[in-house]
Amino acid sequence: MRIGVIGTGRIGTIHARTLSRHREVGSLILTDVDPVRAQELANRLGETAAPSTEEIFKWGVDAVVITTATSAHAELIGRAARSGLPVFCEKPIALDLPGSLQAIAEVETAGTILQMGFQRRFDTGYTGAREAVRSGRLGRLHTVRAMTSDQTPPPAAYLPISGGLYRDTLIHDFDILRWVTGHEVVDVYATGSDAGPAMFREAGDIDTAAAVLTLDDGTLATTTAARLNGAGYDVRMELAGELDQVVVGLDDRTPIASTEPTGPPAATKPWTGFLERFGPAYEAELIAFVEVVVGQRTNPCDGREALQALRIAEACEVSRREHRPVRLAEIAGALPYS
Repeated sequence: MRIGVIGTGRIGTIHARTLSRHREVGSLILTDVDPVRAQELANRLGETAAPSTEEIFKWGVDAVVITTATSAHAELIGRAARSGLPVFCEKPIALDLPGSLQAIAEVETAGTILQMGFQRRFDTGYTGAREAVRSGRLGRLHTVRAMTSDQTPPPAAYLPISGGLYRDTLIHDFDILRWVTGHEVVDVYATGSDAGPAMFREAGDIDTAAAVLTLDDGTLATTTAARLNGAGYDVRMELAGELDQVVVGLDDRTPIASTEPTGPPAATKPWTGFLERFGPAYEAELIAFVEVVVGQRTNPCDGREALQALRIAEACEVSRREHRPVRLAEIAGALPYS
């Protein structure tokens, strides 16, 4: 199998390394807006670099992995679909609903595969939480608390193209909330603060966010996000039911200290970022993609799944902006599942 990797930044490099080691993958073609970066990675991996995206399609590949800037995702997904190629794409499909819907339509018209990169679905903690909920161990689930806090903010130049804190960061929490619980969000109430560094205000973004979400079975969920959490990178999900309670992301590297005399000590080596925390999950999702391409498993996260997470993020943006609860039914883009 020959796979084209479009984008050789941080995540693209990780994915290329994973694919280069896979027994089902014979070779890679790597390309990037920075040709030097693509060539350097190709040299390190013993693979081939292409001067532009055009060569990915002209030279011939069996599948495409897209890890470019989000603004290029939808167009590349559509081009791959028209070429009959299966695609793995980092989230999101696009920063808006029309772009997402168009890309999904092209994939479904072509009858090809689009697997989206929501890596938390491959993390052992979240898979354990899903099993705890689905097995009935927790009893009736009544409360979910999810959070994502970055230790350091992204570069200022990234903020205007990120889509904002809900679409860029909390979209992972929205996706994993649906995946773990098996239920849909029906309404949200969201707020945010830009009281941190000035670069967030200058970009029209926020650095801290919170939302209350109601699921279709009455379960209440809260999600919070922060761009500047000095203690470390903190991603957790607590699920409380009538019979039991579990937590994802609580280990000896969780960047939190107890004020109780008998509480656990503070982490000596807290997580510093998402690439470190979710390294095994990033590898697992690419292995899954290869298995999907060769027909060994079904798609674990298609475009419609990604669309639902984006619709929740859109609802949160409307809620924050208009200071009111927003029902998901107000947000365009709902697609019937066949």
